[in-house]
Amino acid sequence: MKVVILAGGLGSRIEEETVVIPKPLVRINEYPILWHIMKIYSHYGYIDFIICLGYKGYLIKEYFTNYFLHQSDVTFDFTKGYQKIKFHNKNVEDWKVTLIDTGLESQTGARLRRIQDYIKEKTFLMTYGDAVADVDISALVDFHKSHHKHATVTIVQPPGRYGQVELGRGADVRTFEEKPKGDGGYINGGFFVLNKEVFKYLNIDEKLIWEREPLKKLVADRQIQAYTHRGFWRCMDTLRDKRALEVLGKEDKAPWMVWK
Repeated sequence: MKVVILAGGLGSRIEEETVVIPKPLVRINEYPILWHIMKIYSHYGYIDFIICLGYKGYLIKEYFTNYFLHQSDVTFDFTKGYQKIKFHNKNVEDWKVTLIDTGLESQTGARLRRIQDYIKEKTFLMTYGDAVADVDISALVDFHKSHHKHATVTIVQPPGRYGQVELGRGADVRTFEEKPKGDGGYINGGFFVLNKEVFKYLNIDEKLIWEREPLKKLVADRQIQAYTHRGFWRCMDTLRDKRALEVLGKEDKAPWMVWK
């Protein structure tokens, strides 16, 4: 089963980084967030990726072109008058990665439609290139297969931005909770499972946004169900989010690092 990753947006809310590189290549410590997302899926045996490129997509191509080199120790031997390369400690994943230019200004629905010809199986996985989670992908796929509808969306409760204080009489603090969950509502956390029938909901409009008209039509047709994820989820929207993920990543086991 293929994994489609939408990785073409401008990432304007973290422009401190994206002025130089595309958002999926913004690093959480040692590795780009795109690498972390791919490691989550490959932990569950899904190693065939289609990455939808847009803004600075050539840098993602260059990253994978040189991936083997970056991940290995290497000797360059010029003593014979030409370059000979010997790799040592070949520490690379068994991934298959297809990189597709889906347009500089295309929206998410248009990007998804442009990779239709690369989807041969009935079902595929899809997510965004800027969020990590400890979603059990195997359980998610099993849930999708159980309801026989076109789509499954993973829903999550986003973390709060600030600590919450509840006061009693006067200025007495009754409770204090550091960064509680949001207002109790669920949001789209990405990590979709989709059947090929969803392509019928996508037109040729470059401005088509997957999260608007197509999803609303799927809802109206009762062809989508929600998989509730109550574990860790975090989207890297801002520099603050990046730094928070880096702090977690320095621990022995960050929540999304299910492969460790």
